[in-house]
Amino acid sequence: MAEEKVNPIAVLSYIGILCLIPILLEKEDEFVKFHAKQGLALFICEVITMLISWFPIIGWIIGLILWILWVILSLIGIINVLRARKSHLPLIGGIAESFKI
Repeated sequence: MAEEKVNPIAVLSYIGILCLIPILLEKEDEFVKFHAKQGLALFICEVITMLISWFPIIGWIIGLILWILWVILSLIGIINVLRARKSHLPLIGGIAESFKI
């Protein structure tokens, strides 16, 4: 089984709005595109979480729980990049696949 070559720019996919950098710079690299799509889905979830956390008390609690989840998923994504894996992230992997980049 051939392993993908690791492109360090793919790590940026999982750091908030920086997910746009791999999307714009590495349009031909399938490995980077895979992770950029997941990073974009994660960023969208983070923005939605920010909007939810504007609501007092219940929004703060839900927002905190979701932020912890997004940080964990970001770390999993970064680890996958560094290990040259194309593994779908839980919860958002399927959503990311539907993106046409």
